Amino acid sequence: MKKKVVKITALVLVLLGGALLAIPFVLENKIGDLLKDKVNQSINGTFGFSEANLSLIRSFPNAELRVQDAYLINKAPFEGDTLLSAGELSLTMSVFELFKDPKDPLQIKRLALDKAILAVKVDLDDNANYDIALSAEGASDTTASEDAFSFDLQEYAITNTRFTYQDLTKGTLLELSEINHEGSGDLSLTASELETTTSAVLSLQMNNMPYINKSPIELQATLGINLEESTYTFLKNEGRMNQLPLIFDGFVKVNEENQEMEIHFATPSSDFNNFLAVLPDAYAKEMTEVTTSGNFIVEGTIKGVLDDMHIPMFNISMQSENASLKYASMPKTIDNIVINAGIINTSGLAKDTYAVINKGAFSIDDDQFSVDAKIADLLGNTKVNANMNAQMNLANIAKAYPMDGATNLKGNLKGSISTSFDMVSLEKKQYQNTQTSGQLTVSNFEITTEQFKHPIVLNALAMDFKPARVTLKEMNGTMGDTDFKITGAITNLLGFLFNKENVEGNFNMVSNTFDVNDFMVDEDSDETTSETSEAIKIPSFLECSIQAQANTVLYDDLALQEVKGLLTIKDETVTVSNLTSSLFQGKLAVNGTVSTKNEHPSFEMNLGASAFRIGEAFASLELFQLLAPAAKALKGTMNTEIKIAGDLKNDFTPNFATITGNLLAELFGTELNPERAQIVSALSNQLQFIKPENLKLDGLKTALSFENGQVTVKPFTVNYQDIAITVKGSHSFDQQLNYTATLDVPAKYLGSEVNSLIAKIDEKELQNLTVPITATIGGLYSSPKVQTDLTSGIKSLTTQLVAIQKQKMLTKGKEKASDLIGSVLSGKSKTSDTLGSPTGAKNGVEGVLGTILGKKQDTASQDTTTTVKKDVVKESAKSILGGLLRKKKKDTTIPKDTIN
Repeated sequence: MKKKVVKITALVLVLLGGALLAIPFVLENKIGDLLKDKVNQSINGTFGFSEANLSLIRSFPNAELRVQDAYLINKAPFEGDTLLSAGELSLTMSVFELFKDPKDPLQIKRLALDKAILAVKVDLDDNANYDIALSAEGASDTTASEDAFSFDLQEYAITNTRFTYQDLTKGTLLELSEINHEGSGDLSLTASELETTTSAVLSLQMNNMPYINKSPIELQATLGINLEESTYTFLKNEGRMNQLPLIFDGFVKVNEENQEMEIHFATPSSDFNNFLAVLPDAYAKEMTEVTTSGNFIVEGTIKGVLDDMHIPMFNISMQSENASLKYASMPKTIDNIVINAGIINTSGLAKDTYAVINKGAFSIDDDQFSVDAKIADLLGNTKVNANMNAQMNLANIAKAYPMDGATNLKGNLKGSISTSFDMVSLEKKQYQNTQTSGQLTVSNFEITTEQFKHPIVLNALAMDFKPARVTLKEMNGTMGDTDFKITGAITNLLGFLFNKENVEGNFNMVSNTFDVNDFMVDEDSDETTSETSEAIKIPSFLECSIQAQANTVLYDDLALQEVKGLLTIKDETVTVSNLTSSLFQGKLAVNGTVSTKNEHPSFEMNLGASAFRIGEAFASLELFQLLAPAAKALKGTMNTEIKIAGDLKNDFTPNFATITGNLLAELFGTELNPERAQIVSALSNQLQFIKPENLKLDGLKTALSFENGQVTVKPFTVNYQDIAITVKGSHSFDQQLNYTATLDVPAKYLGSEVNSLIAKIDEKELQNLTVPITATIGGLYSSPKVQTDLTSGIKSLTTQLVAIQKQKMLTKGKEKASDLIGSVLSGKSKTSDTLGSPTGAKNGVEGVLGTILGKKQDTASQDTTTTVKKDVVKESAKSILGGLLRKKKKDTTIPKDTIN
């Protein structure tokens, strides 16, 4: 009997275990579909997930449904917006919930949400994307009168979650990130207590102005929950904001039309350390090393009704009297600290919320600083009234407060400024509606920073504040070798300070010496390079013009004299207009832009140079060395126009691999240094009649273009005595040459044999006879390779000379034949005539007549004549080439009087 009971029990357990394993596979699709249906039937949106896993073991005796990659997407008027997304949603319920009628609500015992993003938004038409619950009319028949879910929660958890609330109508943005919140208690009871733990990071903007930036918050709270009266009471609560501890009590009651609340909170202690906890970490430096005295108290009350028309009234105050603080590393103490400030609303209307600083003050030794302000209508058209007074020795600040990256602070500051404005006037730039007045002066100011290698010194600074503008009456100082005097005006200082506008203004700057190198960051060459260091950025908030004038501007090894021009800064771009200066004993004009908007800084410039010293320009400018390497052999001056564009490296030097443009140049008084003219020397080695020292380039005009590291030279002609030399081709930035030079050479330069042949022909026209000779130039500029084709030129010349000689002989023969025919026809004959004998005369007459009448001459005689002519051409060409190419031993030196 016992064995039978055991067997039955074992069988039941096996069947139960099998059921526990099998049921999830059977039901998980059904319960997943059921969950989707119930949610989607209840909302004006779309709920879904990638997969659902059901387990009866993990939470036994309960069932646990885990939903992966859940989402809830809005419909109109927020079509396509994601209200909620979650990496995982876990619901724990009784196993019996799985077998309920689908029309009945699911009863949830535990809920867990992980890696969720909840984005709540109110648009400009006051529509809220969280208002997705269907009304009774909009719900389906099966859900019109009943809920899709009921909650019998014992615990819940929200982990690794972010919540944002954005109200476009009020310019409000609340963000809670890194949320980890959990609670436990029996929410099925009418009255219960819920233990909660919360941590998050809080940021808050109101009216588009940041008030809290990534402040950590913590809360340990016990909530009394009365579901029958919908009242939630704070019983035992302790929180922390940033590092400020708070205790609070009170209640929140949820009614159908509104929420009632009354909450009191305060700091548990009055130590001034509480103030440091309020400050952002960037300002509360080395807080653990600070010694404080005095008190600081934060307390407040929030009481009233929250509905569509009202907010709770509140009065939150911060108070401190005669407090002090001292950093352990600093020799001086900040004392006499007074803080009397608050945020208040006494009407329950949002527009009546205001902040007030009745007094904020501190002193360091005899130095005094104080401020008072009232900021009204915080959630509407914010209105500001403020006053500031200061009289301080700035050196004392550096001795009382740590200043990262700055040392050697000196100077005296004195100022008294009052301002009154509203944000709408600033947004519309109606500065006439603002009231700002006062003066600010600084004298003997000096500071050393990590950004610059020289201290910044301001001998004097004076600013005059008026409603519409701030006048910079005086600003003169030095940095390194640079001196400057600046005057001008800022037309929208309040818009810049309070409305995120760009700085708009006009300035004049005068300098005796302005060394650009003084403003360059001094980088460690072992750690950073122009390629890897962070690019210099033109500030995006600057929108101003600067009329600049400097006697000397130093940039690298260049010294520009008498510099004048207009710089316009806007949209991360500097536009240079009509900038002129003296450089290389000539004049320079510049127009163009430099921009840092894109990933790589870029520039586009038009440069005009007049009477530049060629040698100095080539030695100092890498651009000239790349574009015209041959210029290093020249002496004289030039006029040039250059259009150039490309990218800049991070240190603002040109990235030559990216530049494009063109150049026009004209040379004057130019002389050639043969020792540095490798190309000309290589050409003269091939053509003996070219003497580099006699090459004249005065008045030469040339044009070139450049792109992708390649320079293309348009054809230009140089005259060497009576030889025209036409040059064209290209070279690369690494000075690889690819040029041709075509020389139109007069025949007289081609040796004594050619000249003898010309003398025999004895025609004046031959003195102007020329032969084209082509030279190809390759290799590197420092070691060029020149090849010429003299053979074709000599053959052409010889053919021309033979043709001329033949034509001359034919012409002479015709003339004699004509004379002879005349004599025969007249019956006159002399034995001593040109033909020599009667027989000869007869043959001569017959030959001439045959020629005239078109008779065929004796073949043997014709062949002999042709052979003689070919031999003449062949021997003439051979003799000439031999002389030019030095293949014969006999002297072929060209007489000096021939080429001079």
